[in-house]
Amino acid sequence: MSKALVKTDFNFPLQKDVYKGKVRDVYNINDEYLVMVVSDRISAFDVVLPEGIPFKGQVLNQIAEKFLDATSDIVPNWKIATPDPMVTVGHRCEPYKVEMVIRGYLTGHAWREYRDGKRTLCGVPLPEGMVENQKFDQPLITPTTKADHGHDEDISREEIISQGLVTKEEYEQLEAYTRALFQRGTEIAEKMGLILVDTKYEFGKKEGKIYLIDEIHTPDSSRYFYAEGYQERIDKGEGQKQLSKEFVRQWLIANGFQGKDGQQVPEMTPAYCNEVSERYIELFENITGDSFLKADLDNLTNRIEKNVTEFIESNLK
Repeated sequence: MSKALVKTDFNFPLQKDVYKGKVRDVYNINDEYLVMVVSDRISAFDVVLPEGIPFKGQVLNQIAEKFLDATSDIVPNWKIATPDPMVTVGHRCEPYKVEMVIRGYLTGHAWREYRDGKRTLCGVPLPEGMVENQKFDQPLITPTTKADHGHDEDISREEIISQGLVTKEEYEQLEAYTRALFQRGTEIAEKMGLILVDTKYEFGKKEGKIYLIDEIHTPDSSRYFYAEGYQERIDKGEGQKQLSKEFVRQWLIANGFQGKDGQQVPEMTPAYCNEVSERYIELFENITGDSFLKADLDNLTNRIEKNVTEFIESNLK
């Protein structure tokens, strides 16, 4: 039986309510703080897959922890502490209703739009004659709405301001933070032999102050290429060697699943789940340069409950 955390049902001190997302379960502590438990659930094509991936939550939580700490001089962030390998405790902020997507390269959604003939993305003009995975002269900020349900939608800077989603002054600050964070992430990736291709940042506000919230520079929120051989692959018209969870999507596609009606998720055997787990650990070590130390999986929920409860009682009461 897999020792993956796929469901949580904690009752922490001062807890008001809980929000359960595709991967993260977020506990509201006294309307002041959040306890974010990063589960081992895995999603693809907007579907949460039936089996969890051991250590995936720890991988994502500890990558985000490292990069929140590495960028805290650029913008304040929501993190207060990580009392457990799978948990971050931080400030409860009012989220802005936009996600700040920044792209250094023409790939993914941007490439598909470009290939289909579009030459503007979120109001940003795109030059003619580009090829897939080519680097932009300057990174492009292509924000999306932050949907409560369904898919996020592309939106322009002008629409965000005119609709009152964010004031002009605050939006300009979000753009400045986004560019500075992406530059820092790019420099860190370069040292690891990687290219930070694109990513998204989420921001919130508390007591009049802007905070960076949620995760940052993880393989679930960002795309990385290996730097070695990048240009040769471009010149040959080949796909890039990626560091992301794209391998899971490709496995699903090869087994006849893309999240469409009537399609069945292929069987995720324990051997396959362990293989995905090892790939996530490889991602962690390539992105951070640190060795991954596997946390004890015995009594996983008891461990988390104990660590978080002790932290709240010692620091937040």
